[in-house]
Amino acid sequence: MRKNNQYYARRIHRFLGVLIGIQFLFWTISGLYFSWTDIDEIHGDHYRTEHMMHENANGLIDINRLDTTLMISSLELRFVNHRPYYWVNQSKLFDAKTGELHPGISEAEAREISRIYIKDDLQIKEMQYLTKAGAHHEYRGTSLPAWAVHFDHPENLVAYVDARSGQFTKVRHRSWRWFDFLWMFHTMDYAGRDNFNNLLLRIFSLAGLAAVGSGFTLFFMTRRKNKKPKK
Repeated sequence: MRKNNQYYARRIHRFLGVLIGIQFLFWTISGLYFSWTDIDEIHGDHYRTEHMMHENANGLIDINRLDTTLMISSLELRFVNHRPYYWVNQSKLFDAKTGELHPGISEAEAREISRIYIKDDLQIKEMQYLTKAGAHHEYRGTSLPAWAVHFDHPENLVAYVDARSGQFTKVRHRSWRWFDFLWMFHTMDYAGRDNFNNLLLRIFSLAGLAAVGSGFTLFFMTRRKNKKPKK
């Protein structure tokens, strides 16, 4: 019976070792990459303009004069292309000086907005209008539609502008994409990359504990066998 227990403990330990060994390698590689990178650079902060001058906010129209039949539940004053606008109910953009409803951010406006927020005089090589972004897209989880502004840059730099509110939302580049790819292996969320509470990660965590437990079992079984007195 003791021999059979030791046999099965070895088999379980080997099986778990093969099953989780590759994933442990991915965890180690991704952890090393995360610890050796600057998170501010990953976010693209070094590409963004820190200070900018907007048009003054004097002479704004009274919000009660806005041409809207909706009850105002949220209101935000924001600058789009240096000009003040009211962002109402997270859905409508009004010129804060004339009260006119903005129909949506045009391609030309998105170009100008991206140039305001991105450092240096980089050339824009492509404009892309996004209406959907999949679970693995670099713009996932952010409001749509949006303009993707592709710059002529060695890091394949892309800036994103919300097509409804005119807000400059994100900067993406090659280093961020490597980070995101390795983050998927770290979280084991192969469906959407960002869920740290997924079932697969929990299973592998328990499997890791089981592998350690089977290793200890083998150690004590072997030790007991070696201590057994000879006749």
